[in-house]
Amino acid sequence: MKARISHDAQGRRIAHDVCTEPCPIERGMRIIGGKWTGSILWHLRDGPVRFNDLARMIGGASKKMITERLRQLEAQGLITRHVLDTAPVSVQYQITATGLTAIGFLDEIRKWSEGLREAGQP
Repeated sequence: MKARISHDAQGRRIAHDVCTEPCPIERGMRIIGGKWTGSILWHLRDGPVRFNDLARMIGGASKKMITERLRQLEAQGLITRHVLDTAPVSVQYQITATGLTAIGFLDEIRKWSEGLREAGQP
């Protein structure tokens, strides 16, 4: 249902069909709306990436923040974590089929953002 606003007999505004739980947009934003989350998924779209390489790709994000986001994404089934049998041990991350479904709209956000910038907006 679509939420709507009407007026009662005294002219007060009344909301009808309001969301009693997070709507699909809110649920989606809770998954990918965290800072750096979209960037992480974007950088994993072409194949597995080792942690330190991913940290280099995402300038401005601390390793602690990247680690937190990677754990969240893994718990949500959007990425997988593989411990490599190397010395020293290293870890690489790969986007899952479910995670790949986000790439289409992340690309649209990228295009939208670039269009805003070209129009002189920050």
